[in-house]
Amino acid sequence: MNYKTLDSSKTYLITGAAGFIGYYLSRKLLEQGCRVIGIDNVNDYYDVNLKHTRLGNLEPYEKFTFIKGDISDKDMVMRTFEEYKPNVVVNLAAQAGVRYSIENPDVYIQSNIIGFYNILEACRYNPVDHLVYASSSSVYGANKKVPFEETDFVDTPVSLYASTKKSNELMAHTYSHLYKIPATGLRFFTVYGPMGRPDMAYFGFTEKYFVGEPIKIFNNGDFDNDLYRDFTYIDDIVEGIERLIGKPPVYAVPHKVFNIGNNNPEKLMTFINTLEKTLSKALGREVQFEKVFEPIKPGDVPVTYASTELLQQAVGFKPKTSIEDGLQQFANWYVDYYKVK
Repeated sequence: MNYKTLDSSKTYLITGAAGFIGYYLSRKLLEQGCRVIGIDNVNDYYDVNLKHTRLGNLEPYEKFTFIKGDISDKDMVMRTFEEYKPNVVVNLAAQAGVRYSIENPDVYIQSNIIGFYNILEACRYNPVDHLVYASSSSVYGANKKVPFEETDFVDTPVSLYASTKKSNELMAHTYSHLYKIPATGLRFFTVYGPMGRPDMAYFGFTEKYFVGEPIKIFNNGDFDNDLYRDFTYIDDIVEGIERLIGKPPVYAVPHKVFNIGNNNPEKLMTFINTLEKTLSKALGREVQFEKVFEPIKPGDVPVTYASTELLQQAVGFKPKTSIEDGLQQFANWYVDYYKVK
């Protein structure tokens, strides 16, 4: 199936542009000659140096404009829409992390609820061709039926983070219905890769290894009933978003939600063993983590597993990067970026 390629005459507004997915998507659009307006508050939830590195890689593109701001600031959001008149908006700015939402709920309401409401209001008063926004696989909660399908019941989130993402889907649906805003929500499944988020397990495990500390694995040490995760490589995520951007929705109510995952869940221990192998290859010596097993954390779910049929039908794409290839890219980058040879 052919999908419509990107229209480089349009202006693309990407919130969370200094973030992991926001950075890669911005770069992909800029490489194709698109005009990108990036917004980010560059908060210190994780190492800001990494965010500055990402922004530094985007700055040489003459069609890139960066605005340091927080989407929970309604005046800033409205001014940006009025000045730049974006045709396509991709809202990736959010307070991420399931566990952190238990410690610091305020920032989740501020960024994920109020911030997203401001984006919807801006799209209402400054009509756009397409609003694409980040949801999360965490909306499925502890669903037992796998793979997770977009039509599944998602009214039992087990973390505040998941609740905010489910709320985003409801808010987008309402605004789409009332104001005819073409909107697409993407339920991301455990995104990983080079320049990724240091709060993610694979990144944290690697850091622990290099400072000589054991890694904590929250699976009760129960290998028969290990946690499963649908790990999705960053390039696959970006290609999925890019194809959807180029295909504004033609639904009765102009709002649709898609899973974007690898459709191939791996045991947590398999992922950890693969990470050891890829780091061994990157370093040219054997790597073995010292492991400490602990109980599953509140808010964690036993399995994430994406059905990707709807995405495939819509844009003819299914993520395909194996964890061996994806983690090797990460390991090579980490060893080079942090100079840990």
